[in-house]
Amino acid sequence: MLTGTACKNAHRGEKAKLGKAFKLADEKGLFLLVKPGVKGWAKWWRFKYRYGGNEKGLSFGTYPDVTLEQARQRRDDARKLIADGADPSDNRKAVKESKAELAGNSLEVIAREWISKKSEDKSDRPTRLLSQNISPWWQQAYSKHPAYGHLELP
Repeated sequence: MLTGTACKNAHRGEKAKLGKAFKLADEKGLFLLVKPGVKGWAKWWRFKYRYGGNEKGLSFGTYPDVTLEQARQRRDDARKLIADGADPSDNRKAVKESKAELAGNSLEVIAREWISKKSEDKSDRPTRLLSQNISPWWQQAYSKHPAYGHLELP
């Protein structure tokens, strides 16, 4: 089982002296992948699991941006998904697609699309007005209520 100190000093160990990539195992499929890079050593949290008879893997981010405790929590969340019969990798892709879809349905995106269709004179005035007047209001309102996919204009 890994410790915070072992993660921090992984690039100084015996395995690092060889100058090749290596893994430091934690438990239950979680490991820290340590690789030499251009700017020193890079450390990535990885989770190896089996789903549907195939070996798969997830990346949880880089150390120290993601701490050992955070990586273990993400591993436990992924293991819960596997226990419930869901593939964590497919779940991550679905969440990412739904976020992209919500971003694509924002008021600003829809307004810009509408202006581009309705602006027959090819003037940049409607777009400029949108950028100067509506976009700042929308960004301020959306930052206060990020759960809403759309808001009514006042």
